[in-house]
Amino acid sequence: MHHIFLNAHKGFAYLEILLVVIFIISLLIVMLGYSGKISKLLRKSTLFVMIFFHLQFLIGIVMLVGTSNFISIIQEYGMGSIMKNAQLRFTYIEHPFAMLTAAILMTILNKKMKLKDNISMGMVITAFISILIFSYTVPWSKFMGA
Repeated sequence: MHHIFLNAHKGFAYLEILLVVIFIISLLIVMLGYSGKISKLLRKSTLFVMIFFHLQFLIGIVMLVGTSNFISIIQEYGMGSIMKNAQLRFTYIEHPFAMLTAAILMTILNKKMKLKDNISMGMVITAFISILIFSYTVPWSKFMGA
């Protein structure tokens, strides 16, 4: 069961990377454009990035709580040992909470883009913080097959 969720999580991650690239390109086009009007492509890419952030988060939480050995690791080693081990801390603490933060920021950004016609600096900052958090917490070594 864990293997199925892991493959789904990894498979959707490739699609997520593609959507984030499309989102960044469309954001840059709107930012550098003369009018600053939010394009249809930017609205749609924001929506799809938000949807897939949430989908990935839900799959990840099911993996973390339901199918992984996270609970047994906490019971066996304790939370202090997890926090001292960089790999366990990243996998079980940093990655889920940072991805939740990125999903929340993308949801806020999506709502702002629905309500306004022109892009604002606050939207740009929210977008880049969300993408930076996402980029930081993607386990690139596992993602690229190492």
